[in-house]
Amino acid sequence: MRALQRAIGRFFRHEDGSFVVESVLVLPMLFWAHLGLFAYWNVYATTNTVQKATYTISDLITRQQVSVDDAYLNGLRNVMSYLVESPTTPKIRVTSFRYSQANSRYEVIWSRSPSNAMSVLNNASLVSLRDRLPLMSDGDSAVLVETEVGFAPLLEFGITMNKIEQFVVTRPRFLAKICHTSFSC
Repeated sequence: MRALQRAIGRFFRHEDGSFVVESVLVLPMLFWAHLGLFAYWNVYATTNTVQKATYTISDLITRQQVSVDDAYLNGLRNVMSYLVESPTTPKIRVTSFRYSQANSRYEVIWSRSPSNAMSVLNNASLVSLRDRLPLMSDGDSAVLVETEVGFAPLLEFGITMNKIEQFVVTRPRFLAKICHTSFSC
């Protein structure tokens, strides 16, 4: 019986080969965790890039001191494509709107989307966005820039996104409102 106890004791004190066993158990989990972190970092970085590009487009529009036209908006879509480096063409919708206290609602001044990639907004469709729009004083105007960029994750670790959408509202910098050459302002 004593010999059996000594043999069992030697077995538990003997550590040869434990590194190999631990490596076989731990390395696959570390590799899986590394790939998962890479996949989620890719989503975060792409979303961050799209968000910054959308803010850039919004800032370019709100700094205008003259009316914008469709050629200008097409150029902004090209800038957006350059900034996000997406394999698909980003979709942009720009809407200039104001708040009317008399009507107690937001009213569209103009709304455009280059190549009609997104449907334009009207007063009725702006009502559905009311919760996402800022509180404004009577007659104040703002510019809403919405973007949509196609996205395919490099690795699918529970990531089912196929597009990244951004929604940015900015007040005009130098004018009371941003006008479009095709609309009376």
